[in-house]
Amino acid sequence: MIKKIEHIGVAVKDVEKSAHIFRDLLGIPMEKMYESEAIKTKIAFFPLEGATIELVQPMDPASPAAKFIEKRGEGIHHLCLGVEDIEKSLREFEAKGIELLNKTPRKTQDGRLIAFLNPKSTNGVLIELEELHKEHKE
Repeated sequence: MIKKIEHIGVAVKDVEKSAHIFRDLLGIPMEKMYESEAIKTKIAFFPLEGATIELVQPMDPASPAAKFIEKRGEGIHHLCLGVEDIEKSLREFEAKGIELLNKTPRKTQDGRLIAFLNPKSTNGVLIELEELHKEHKE
């Protein structure tokens, strides 16, 4: 069911400052950066072979990323796992007793299908699922 680590989300206070660290100091090219009105964040993507580092900066103090930083500070926010069929995966995880934060997947601004599992069911780790290798039309 789970095929790969898709990305690791890192909550940061300043995505530009953090982008400098990953791009200029560590030498990882930035693929893209955009602002998501849906989740009120600014996101930068740094792909590596097989996975991506995703920097997430809150743009609203009420956003989940802002609350995370306020409670825990900057750092790893979530682990994203790639699955072939996200709806089937959600049903299977729920049947196994894992509580879902999203009962149905949602589409990101850049067209990916994602859903989150409740960290209360996964030993405190926020796990995002992302459907791999499918084109999703509006």
